[in-house]
Amino acid sequence: MTYKSVDISRCKALSLIVLFFAILARMREGIKKKNLSEPTDGGFYTAGVVEFRQAIGQDSNENLADNLAGYLELIESPDARTADIIVFPELTLNDMETLTFLPKPEQSLSPCVDDPIARYYAPFLVSISCAARKASKYIVINICERQLCSATPEDTRPCAPTGYNVFNTNVVFNRKGTIISRYRKIHLYGEPRNSTFVPEPMSFKTDFGVTFGHFICFDILFYDPAHEMLLEQGVRDFIYPTMWFSQLPFLTAAQVQLGWAYSNDVNLLAAGASHPEFGSTGTGIYNGRAGTITGVMKWGEGERRIYVAKVPKYQMAKNIKAQRPQRSLKARLERKMRQGRNSGILMKRDYLEQYESVWLEQLYQQTDGNLKQKVCHGMLCCNFELQWRQLPEGTADNNFYGFRLGVYDGWRNEQQVDANYVRNCAIFACSGPDIEDCGQVLDTMQSRVNFKRIIIEAMYPRSREFLLMPNSVLDNFLPLEPPQFKWSMVERAVSNQISVRFGLTDSVQLSNLLTFAIYGNYYDDNCTFGKGTPEEDRECGYLATGGGAAALRSIGFKWYVLLALGLVCNLSS
Repeated sequence: MTYKSVDISRCKALSLIVLFFAILARMREGIKKKNLSEPTDGGFYTAGVVEFRQAIGQDSNENLADNLAGYLELIESPDARTADIIVFPELTLNDMETLTFLPKPEQSLSPCVDDPIARYYAPFLVSISCAARKASKYIVINICERQLCSATPEDTRPCAPTGYNVFNTNVVFNRKGTIISRYRKIHLYGEPRNSTFVPEPMSFKTDFGVTFGHFICFDILFYDPAHEMLLEQGVRDFIYPTMWFSQLPFLTAAQVQLGWAYSNDVNLLAAGASHPEFGSTGTGIYNGRAGTITGVMKWGEGERRIYVAKVPKYQMAKNIKAQRPQRSLKARLERKMRQGRNSGILMKRDYLEQYESVWLEQLYQQTDGNLKQKVCHGMLCCNFELQWRQLPEGTADNNFYGFRLGVYDGWRNEQQVDANYVRNCAIFACSGPDIEDCGQVLDTMQSRVNFKRIIIEAMYPRSREFLLMPNSVLDNFLPLEPPQFKWSMVERAVSNQISVRFGLTDSVQLSNLLTFAIYGNYYDDNCTFGKGTPEEDRECGYLATGGGAAALRSIGFKWYVLLALGLVCNLSS
């Protein structure tokens, strides 16, 4: 009896200790999550993003003078008066013939003050520095920069005959015109430029209590630098100069910008070059899960215009939706409809021939209908549920477009650029029944159906680095806003999978849809569960279980096991 009593007492004590530490671990985890989603400062800041049509004449110096005049006019404009920070697009100021040196940010140098007659730095850099100082604003520009190869002796790569490395570079000026940050583009898009050899800080602090990270254009499709800054530094506000070349059906500019900001739940200030005839347009300010505050996909002729809005600092974003200084959802949707069809925008096309796809012949049968269908490719299986009603014929020649279901598990097959691995589930528009008819601009065509219900569900594998995004675009090349769709992700820890569901909200019906998809960006696809052998899964940190499944090593999982053992001990006593 004595021994049993001692064992019971010890068992109860053990269970209480385990329970205490399990609760402590969960509290610490909760605090960590709260800190990520609710930073410490309150209020708004005011941002301006510029859609800018750069000069493209034969004379580089004339182009630079024209572009600089446009920049200075926008900085000094009444529309920009309230902005704390203004962001200009990628490659819309100087070019390879009008390069400039840049100081290191740690030098805290103001070209306006320290080199007023432009002996060392290009005159345009001095002018922007002085404009930032005069307007008392943070200014972000993107330039073609040169640096002497001898400035980085540790870089053993061959140097150009000119003796310079040339970079695609963001430059940040503070309110005094001082250069406080720079970032040299990592993921070049077929550009004749260098990538930096020595990594540099890619974030900066402001006097209005916000820390920004910044990156450029094609970088958005990769883990580093942007996604890395969020996960490893906790940066929640991002600056994004771009000269994006939109691509159907998944990678038009605003479609990518909103999806990235929504999935990461961050503020994104995107400034786009404005040459729709070349496929470049797309500017906006995005407030994470709340969606677009302001933005444009310009068609026809480009423009030189600043879009200004108040941006919630992230700790208040969940509680101030009603106070946000923006149009109502109804007004925003009406604005989208008024922008009209996509005439005048050039679009690239994704490599859809690689997809496992199914043509939806049912949509041509002149009846209302619904379907449930499963489509698989590689490791990925997607379940689709659709419901639609037929629209009355609106054209004499019955010039309608249809749809395909598509699934892809593989590398994006874009040549001569950095590759990323994607796992996509999608329904997308096609001008005809062949896969070659999909991902095209549909200027003169109209949809035959009005979708009353769209749901896509799939199980996605965990990976070391990945991002799952809602992906949609309408026939005006603007995406659906968060109130128009439902998005959920449920982690299945034991199986190392994530259950994803993307659907229209119950009140939304669409007759102008081009794309509705779950876009799974797996970057370099390292340590994706289930892709390698069991030994490789274990090397990546996945623990095999008796049933042949696995669980990723985590402190939380261990505490749950200990808690269960303690409870069993308690019950048995």
